[in-house]
Amino acid sequence: MKVLVIGASRGIGREFVTQYLADRAQVTATARRPDEVAALEALGATAFQLDVADAASASALAWRVDNAGFDVAIVVAGVYGPDTQGLQTPTEADFDTVMHTNVLGPMRVIPQLADALAPGARLAVLSSRMGSIGERTSTSGWLYRVSKAAVNSVLKDVSIQFAGKATCIAFHPGWVQTDMGGAGADLTPQQSVSDMRRTLAAVKPTQTGSFLNHDGSAIPW
Repeated sequence: MKVLVIGASRGIGREFVTQYLADRAQVTATARRPDEVAALEALGATAFQLDVADAASASALAWRVDNAGFDVAIVVAGVYGPDTQGLQTPTEADFDTVMHTNVLGPMRVIPQLADALAPGARLAVLSSRMGSIGERTSTSGWLYRVSKAAVNSVLKDVSIQFAGKATCIAFHPGWVQTDMGGAGADLTPQQSVSDMRRTLAAVKPTQTGSFLNHDGSAIPW
């Protein structure tokens, strides 16, 4: 199996790399800094620098993965942004950082994967239940919520464009004990990633374009 993980420097992305390598997959992974790339290579992955928020960096993806034949591709890269509790207007700098990373980033890199996916591949984007409009009961982190609602729209369009070639899923990883989720979160990265891998392996082509919890249950848009 050939796997691509975009945004694997730490947390959930790093855990995807670790678990797929443990299953003897050929893993290609990206990180923003040279030391992070070196750490991924030390694990046994093929790794290179990529910053989805930087146009020049992101544009180099296509030639690196041309005709790679990935069976699984996962876009993990993301940021939370300001930890707001109400309707505080974000600064332009915060808005640009969050939206460029969480929305423009996937819009930059996913189209470059069209010729790098094997027939019947699985493509996943890390979203969040916080992006669900149907389940929303809080305004906390509203810039992050906006970005994840937008990336869900990106994934839906990707699923239409990649129809017949790849099954495309937006994932809520759960509340995970990462730098973003904090030590008090419900799930370890190992539990979250194990669930998502199991779900991704079992998902059917008819489910393409779905928004799923880590355990495979559906989340309303």
